[in-house]
Amino acid sequence: MARTDLIFKIATDEEEFEQIHRLNYQTFVKEIPQHEVNSQERLVDPFHWENTYCIGLRQGKLIGMLACRDKRPFSIDRKLADLDAYLPPYSSICEIRLLAVEKEVRGTRVLLGLMSLLFEHCQKKGYDLAVISGTVRQLKLYNHLGFKPFGPLVGTAAAAYQPMYMTREQMSQKLIELFKAFQSKDDRRGGVNFLPGPVRLRREVQEAWQRPPRSHRSEEFLAVMARLKKQLAQWLKVHYVQILLGSGTLANDVVGAYLRTALGRKKGLVLSNGEFGNRLLDQARRAGLHFEEYSIPWGKGFDYEDIEKQLSKGEGSLQWLWAVHLETSTGVLNDLPRLKDLCHRHHIPLAVDCVSSIGAVPVDLSGVYLATGVSGKALCSYPGLSFVFYNQALEGGRLPRYMDLELYQQSEGVPFTQSSNLIYALEQALHYAAERELCINQGQGEWLRAKLQELRLQVLASPEDAAPNILTLVLPREVPSLECGELLEEEGYVLSYRSAYLLQRNWVQICLMGEYEPEEIYAFPEVLAECMKKCGLRNGK
Repeated sequence: MARTDLIFKIATDEEEFEQIHRLNYQTFVKEIPQHEVNSQERLVDPFHWENTYCIGLRQGKLIGMLACRDKRPFSIDRKLADLDAYLPPYSSICEIRLLAVEKEVRGTRVLLGLMSLLFEHCQKKGYDLAVISGTVRQLKLYNHLGFKPFGPLVGTAAAAYQPMYMTREQMSQKLIELFKAFQSKDDRRGGVNFLPGPVRLRREVQEAWQRPPRSHRSEEFLAVMARLKKQLAQWLKVHYVQILLGSGTLANDVVGAYLRTALGRKKGLVLSNGEFGNRLLDQARRAGLHFEEYSIPWGKGFDYEDIEKQLSKGEGSLQWLWAVHLETSTGVLNDLPRLKDLCHRHHIPLAVDCVSSIGAVPVDLSGVYLATGVSGKALCSYPGLSFVFYNQALEGGRLPRYMDLELYQQSEGVPFTQSSNLIYALEQALHYAAERELCINQGQGEWLRAKLQELRLQVLASPEDAAPNILTLVLPREVPSLECGELLEEEGYVLSYRSAYLLQRNWVQICLMGEYEPEEIYAFPEVLAECMKKCGLRNGK
């Protein structure tokens, strides 16, 4: 996970399955004498091909597991007649089996990680009840995990088991309790990072950044830079990319400068439905661009038919368009394919700010004139690098040297001093970004939105307009956003709430752009509800 060297996942490959068979033997032959000793010291579960294994790995070594299956009859069906007569009503049921954790890591976060992964799997499958045969040697543990005993003991005198069950609601509540129990004071000071940036980074990314600095003229560095540019261009389906030492604001200023240089006094259209759309308007003015402003209320998606009308009026008087893809301030994901189609049909270039969307959602920049991104945020590296993407040769010349993309292209992408530390960290981060197909925390974001709506909290952007991983919450008047944000920080959650535009509107913002342990997200709705309740009581509600 993010803060440790542990990884929790569903088992998928033969090496993992082989380790499962050996831990199965270690636990259910040597430790609990349930099966016969064999010379291979491996035990293949009779339901192996039906099991889904939730596993914990440390540097590739299996240290914990549990199995889940939903095909009847369960193993407990064979031990206890008329199983359903003992159970509460349910719609979909599963059996949890083979819970095993290496002795040296018992009592640590390993069990919490396994249970969090199990909960996520049960959510996806729609299970609302789970049964388990808990060894009597560990009844205290199973009770602590939230399982409820039912019926008589089953098994043998040497290996006796207590049938137990747990509902989905009980599992959710227990995860919250376990998370709070394991969360140390140091964890609380560091906080769970729900900021739009900087985000929590993997240990490997931090280690890459700590490598000794290398000259930006060295062959090694130039090779890494070339590899990064090729990967980014291929993933985002764009012809060219230049990597600048600076923030997303710099990259957007470069776009503004090129629109001014290449298109002269041709009038364009700048779209805004949030804080960062407004910043594009400001950057367009500062760049001396000739444009019309198209602004709609914050939190709303664009009316693309109305934009079509704007582009159609005046016999082609609007000759370019500039917009934000993911409007971070509100959580609205503007429709990039629609914008590309509009510009294609009107034969005008499209510039797009993809600072928050790259790495968060699938992005296809084919056909886009200019686009921007950054190394931080959803790519999960350090802030400090920005990208300018384009699909055609661009002439600089009249621009300041630092903003001249043609000069970058003539210099293998490195015309000036570059930070090897930031580049090496980005290369490491892109490895994990590629593994998740440049799409981060979508499932957790969708789960969190549904949970917040269950609590009757207002998420600003509607589901059809929203990015999956950014939720801007409109707090009731009696819950001041500043006070609520400070209380959440005391509880270990760091949100975005101090920006002027958020304070003015009494909003707080949850951005799932970094690395998280699942239980951190699952525990959040109740923590938020508690903090809001405290705020309401303080303010007389």
